[in-house]
Order: sequence, then structure tokens, then C-alpha cells
Amino acid sequence: MESTQSQRRTEGPADEALRLHPHYRGKVQMMPKCPVRGLEDFAIWYTPGVAASSRAVAADPEAVWSHTNRANSVAIVSDGSRVLGLGDIGPEAGLPVMEGKALLFKYLGGVDAVPICVSTSSADELVGVVEALQPSFGGINLEDICQPTCFEVLDRLRESLSIPVWHDDQQGTATVVVAALRNALEIVQKPIDDVTIALVGIGAANMAVYRLLPAAGVDPGRIVACDSGGILHPARSDIELQQDRFGDKWKVCLESNADRRTGDVADALRDADVCLAFSSPGPDTISPEWVSAMADDAVVFACANPTPEIWPWAATEAGARVVATGRSDFPNQVNNSLGFPGIFRGVLDVRASRITDEMALAAAEVLAGFARRRGLEHGLLPTMAEWEVVPDIAVATAVEAQRQGLARFDTTPEELAEHARHVIRDARRATELLFDAEIIPPPPPPPPTA
Repeated sequence: MESTQSQRRTEGPADEALRLHPHYRGKVQMMPKCPVRGLEDFAIWYTPGVAASSRAVAADPEAVWSHTNRANSVAIVSDGSRVLGLGDIGPEAGLPVMEGKALLFKYLGGVDAVPICVSTSSADELVGVVEALQPSFGGINLEDICQPTCFEVLDRLRESLSIPVWHDDQQGTATVVVAALRNALEIVQKPIDDVTIALVGIGAANMAVYRLLPAAGVDPGRIVACDSGGILHPARSDIELQQDRFGDKWKVCLESNADRRTGDVADALRDADVCLAFSSPGPDTISPEWVSAMADDAVVFACANPTPEIWPWAATEAGARVVATGRSDFPNQVNNSLGFPGIFRGVLDVRASRITDEMALAAAEVLAGFARRRGLEHGLLPTMAEWEVVPDIAVATAVEAQRQGLARFDTTPEELAEHARHVIRDARRATELLFDAEIIPPPPPPPPTA
């Protein structure tokens, strides 16, 4: 009965989304941040006064950071080729997701983000588009781009741009997974350097997880990765023959799986301590029987969206001790929304030139530590309601950027914390005021049930 009720509950957000998105015609808009006391003020904000500001920037390009909103602006760029777990649905269909991302950026991090969905899947063209956008933004968030294009685009842009570039499906996911994994292993009392980890799916998310896990203390030889063709190992000739296209995946074949396991997902999960799944939406992608065959006190992260690879209650009934998903309506959400608002808040506030693995690990430690201090019985990670963790993430990220010599702007942790708290409070309060004043109208009542 509980399982049936829980499953019905999962359908509610989708129904409400279909009802409310058309009502509001999207989720974000542009609002002024300067006073308009009368039409005469446009002589300051626009012509003729704005020419003085333009001349100042022309004389000193660094002045753009103080004369414009660039220091708080992020472009969310997607081609719609790998949206959530829905696949290649195109840029138009991807736009609702990018608007949702922009809303999270603003409400959780006080960051002004602009959704930009482009009609190309060419790596060269995507790189060219983002390079051309650079003068208008303080950072770039790549989103929902299929592999292997996403890897190439990220790597090339990190080298060519002077502002931070982040692929949230890769780096954001990996950051939050590492934080949640640290706390899950604390619950089951297993050291991170002694666990066997099965990666179900080796797309953008799990590939980035694989890259970050060794820095977090995991032995690559104890990782067993699995794609649609089975477990990765050096005899996977199908991957070896496509090294030019799937070089990262071939590297996993060579580095991981020291026991040289073969087989499918069931074989990868057998006796594994941890399952990190970012693969096809379920709920039958992972069988309860496979979970039952895992090690005692197993940890299962079933993070496919919009539906996890296995329902959390089914994983628990099968013997998993700790279960997490990517959804906010289930306990233990492991979702990059917990990381990127604070990370971007931090890099923007010191005008960092890039986001490194060290900065991601600093953010992960803040997330994990916050949850430990308030008690893991309340969840592996903070929830989006616990917004006070975001300034802490911002400070940790910014301080690490300064330590690595990647910051253009030098300030103290105390100043960073105060600024982050102020900006985030203002963003949340502004939304509340707009709703209270019915500038954002209340949602219509739901239709009567039959």
C-alpha cells in the first residue's frame, strides 16, 4: 500500500507542471536593479549618460565588471541533446529545463542566469557560440549536452575562455555525489578507500563522478563501471576501436575494474558496497534482486531523472541500508542543484577564471559537513530549504580559487560570506515581495477531481 501511495505521489509534480507552466508562460523574467524615479532617469541609464560608462569601459576593459551586471551573470547553454533522462528532445523542448535552472540560480544563489538553447549539436559550433558570448557573462553553465560532445566542449572552453566554464551534469553531479557518498559511508561505517563501487551508466554524470572519486580517496581499481554493452574492461574492443570518439571511456576500461569482471549490470552490482546509477530512467532499470546481491549495508544512489532506476522503497526492501535519488520529493536528494548556486556565487564574487576539481571538493566538504553537523538522520545532504549552506559553499569555493591564484578580486572570507548572504537574502525576499504584491499572480486552483 505504501509503495502504491508513494508511486502515485510521484505523478503529482508532472501534473502540476503541465497545468502551471502555460499559466505563467515560463518561470523567469528580467527586472530592473536600478531606480527609475521618473523618465528623466533614462538620461542616466541610457542616452546620453550611458555613453560616459561605455567610454570608461573602452578605456579600461576591467571596468565592465563594475559598470554592468556581468559580475553576476551566467549563461546557461544547451543544445537539448541530453535533457534529463528524456534524451535528445531538441533545444525548444530543453528550454523549460533551462528556465528552471535559471530560477534555481537566482533563488538559491542570487545569480542572474540567462537560458540560451542553441540549434546545433556540433562541438565546433557550440564552442564558437559560447566563445562569442563571453563578453556578456561572468560564467558559463553548460547543460544537458550529450556525450562525447559535452566532454570536448567543456575541455576546449576551459582552455579558451577567461571566465569559469562548468558542465553541471558532469562537475555539479560529481561534487554532490562525493559529498553524499562521504556521509553514506559514515552511516554504514565503511572507509572510502576500501569500498567497491559500481557505476551504472557511464555518461556525462558518472564519467565526471569517476574522474573525481580518486581525488576523494577511492581506488580506481575498486570501481566497476557498466554501460549498455556491459562492464568496462580492457577486452571491450567495441570501445577500443572508437578511442578517437570515446577516449575517456577507454581510459576507464584500462584504469578501473582491477579484478577484470565481465558481464552486465547484475554482475557489476554483485557484492558491491555502493551503486552509483546515472543511467536510463526506471523504475525497472535496476532489479531488486540485483540490490539483494550487493554487500551487506549497501548504498544505492538511483539518480536518473525524472524516474530513478529503482524506486527507493524497492531498494530498501531489497536490503539497501542507504538509498538516495535525484528527486526533491524523496528523501536524500542527490542533485546538482545543491551545489552549483553556491559554487557560482563564489567564483563570481572573486571573478575567478575557472572552476577546478579542488574547488569542487571544497564545496563537497562543506555540503557533507553541514549535513553531519545537523545530523545524518535528517538526510545525507542539506535540502534546498537549508539555504544557509549556500554562502558557506560560496566562501569555500572562492577561498580555494584565491589559493590557486585563479581569482581576479581579492577579499576576505568574512566579506565573501556577508556579501553572499546579502545577495541571496535579497533574491529570495524579492520573489516573496513580488508574490505578496500579486505581481507574480497566485496559481489558479486545481481542477475538481472526478
